[in-house]
Amino acid sequence: MTALSQSPVPASVPVPDAFEARTNATFEALMWALSRPGTVQTLPASGMAGLAEALVDRECKVFCDDPDLSHFVAFTGAALVPAAAADHAFLGLDRAEGLKNLEQIPVGSALYPDDGATVVAFARFGEGQKLRLTGPGIETSSEITLGGLVPGLWALRAARSRYPAGFDMFFICGTSVIGLPRSTLIEVL
Repeated sequence: MTALSQSPVPASVPVPDAFEARTNATFEALMWALSRPGTVQTLPASGMAGLAEALVDRECKVFCDDPDLSHFVAFTGAALVPAAAADHAFLGLDRAEGLKNLEQIPVGSALYPDDGATVVAFARFGEGQKLRLTGPGIETSSEITLGGLVPGLWALRAARSRYPAGFDMFFICGTSVIGLPRSTLIEVL
């Protein structure tokens, strides 16, 4: 053995800074939300900007119907595009304009389901429309209640999501998030 191979080499582990820790925690919460549809996961910060930090980079195409969020997203280097070309869509689904934008987002295809967009919107948890969820990640069925959403949302989602095509959705309420992947069947109760 050489002297070099005999000396202990200290293991160095990179330590994430505050930004990395926050975006990692956000991304982890989002993945748990999608893998367990309808369960409430906790985010390290409220608002859509934190989700944009975790999901969006300069290779993404993003649609935002909020000018302030669009300005924030521009700093990530992502391309701001019309809804029909978006990988990620940050929508106000509490108004008819948000529903019109949702009608345009990509849903992918059976051959390329990954071309479907990811939608992020605000909702009020525990009030409003009661929904029954079934599908992967749900043992039998689960019920959730989401409010503050425009009428017609669930009918539009059902019409546009034909698994494996469709779009994944995240709903935010304060520092809580619920994920509804395209594979989740939603029955309005």
